[in-house]
Amino acid sequence: MSRVIHKFTTRVPTWRPHVTPIDYEQATPAQREALQETPSNTKISDYVLVLAHDPESLRIRTSLFNGIMYDKGGLAREERELGAVAASVVNRCIYCAAVHAQRYNNIVGDDRVMGDIFLRGKEADLDPRTRAILKFGMRLSECPPNVTPEDIGSLKEVGLNDQEILDLTLSTTLFGWANRLMHTLGEPVSGK
Repeated sequence: MSRVIHKFTTRVPTWRPHVTPIDYEQATPAQREALQETPSNTKISDYVLVLAHDPESLRIRTSLFNGIMYDKGGLAREERELGAVAASVVNRCIYCAAVHAQRYNNIVGDDRVMGDIFLRGKEADLDPRTRAILKFGMRLSECPPNVTPEDIGSLKEVGLNDQEILDLTLSTTLFGWANRLMHTLGEPVSGK
């Protein structure tokens, strides 16, 4: 028996769809083509199979997602994951927060930062650069018009250049959209 998860965790839950995923064996040629590339280039999940109801949107979304999160250069990969976590915490997307916290932990080889963020949010005990990135990502996710030149200045003070600031903005805002898709189309549950 599964139950809906409401607390942040770095253990990735199962995502239970509210919309029936397409049956891969019955997929149209357009759906199969769209499924050749997946977000994060991982398995074809139920989430991806739900998005495959609109194969053109899935194809474009996947390319955009992978470009923002995994292109070489610019902001370090773990800091893009931190932007995704900041948005997911603000939006209370338990599933996305877990996935990207786990990826952050795997990249840096330590789970203390994410554990503290999940426990204390903005008050987490972080190094200045990590704190600035988290704070910016949360502020941007809470209310984009409230982001000021001073917020950008705070990122520059800890060493982010213009390309890195753009990458952080892209990875954070991408999850404003991704969180809403995950919330609307399904829910995180324990077990199967």
